[in-house]
Amino acid sequence: MSAGTVTPSRCHIDLAALQRNFARLERVAQPGALMPVIKSDAYGHGLLPVARALAQAGARRFAVGTVDEGVALRRAGFSQEIVPLLGCLSEDWRAAAAHTLTPLIADFEDMDRAAACSHHDRLFRVALKWDTGMNRLGFSLEDMPDVVERLRLTPGIAPVLAISHMACADMPEKIAFSREQTECFATISGALRAVFPDIACSLANSAAMLALPKSRFDVCRPGIALYGGNPLADTVWAKRGAGLEWVMSVSAPVVRTRLVRAGRSVSYGQMFIAPKDMTVAVAAAGYASGVAHTLSNRMDVLIDGHRAPQTGKICMGLLMADVSAIPGARAGDTAWILGGNAAPGVSPVTAFEMARALGTIPYEILCRMGSMNPRVYD
Repeated sequence: MSAGTVTPSRCHIDLAALQRNFARLERVAQPGALMPVIKSDAYGHGLLPVARALAQAGARRFAVGTVDEGVALRRAGFSQEIVPLLGCLSEDWRAAAAHTLTPLIADFEDMDRAAACSHHDRLFRVALKWDTGMNRLGFSLEDMPDVVERLRLTPGIAPVLAISHMACADMPEKIAFSREQTECFATISGALRAVFPDIACSLANSAAMLALPKSRFDVCRPGIALYGGNPLADTVWAKRGAGLEWVMSVSAPVVRTRLVRAGRSVSYGQMFIAPKDMTVAVAAAGYASGVAHTLSNRMDVLIDGHRAPQTGKICMGLLMADVSAIPGARAGDTAWILGGNAAPGVSPVTAFEMARALGTIPYEILCRMGSMNPRVYD
């Protein structure tokens, strides 16, 4: 069975919006300073189509999640520098070397593995991962003397990038911690450049590059902002991320409309009882296409440019919406789960809105929707 037969809902990916977001972010940093993050299948938007669009927009480097994603880019003909952010599993090092990826070295065991894959006639370019406050992966500042000494004794490895990650850059109330991270990374960068003067340094994610100019260093790594999400939304810094365009929209066909009499229930469990006679549209999307069951009676969809409250329990492949206030709604219309063309004064549903209702983050919404629906590129 092909992926296209699983659900009639679709993810619509606007690659022109992606390119406009890239251009806007490049103006915030500086030309050539971006390393777009396209890990996890480009946040559900599709690794190769997104990479092609960004390459056309001028991207000189990419951050992926895994070595496999990096290899896929190489096999598709991409020549940009490619950094797998999750590092290498033991079996990944040779593939990273063979495909000229720039893998992360996060500890001394990684350094040994990289050295074992280096060639006498070609340096193995690597990125040094530093922990400045996330406490996940990376060397600490205290490791600096040993890191430098080991690198000096390992001539086959060329450290070309130093990288760390911000923990709270999207939280104005945590700015003191973000400044501590930035200062720590500045110390790390200075120590490394004293030995490796050409090494590039990268700290800023989407939120940091928009809100914290001192965190930008040489290379910025925008992720959610590329796909239209303002990482500073709902904060006092929100205007700094204004103007980004959502790249993903999700649609489903309306397969039926029906009259539901007052007092009658809709869907499983009689969770929703019609308070009056109402018209209900049935759209072909549900939790099998990424619409969380826990959104039942807590979300809207966009039909004919207007919002329609979802009613009753969301099913595996169907959801219902009250279209009593949309008299023209009928079978064959499009229900927009995310995005869509809204009537004047009406706003489409966004990944942020859905994430708030679920108590999660828009990254999860995009990854889920993009992985569970066939994608159409506009």
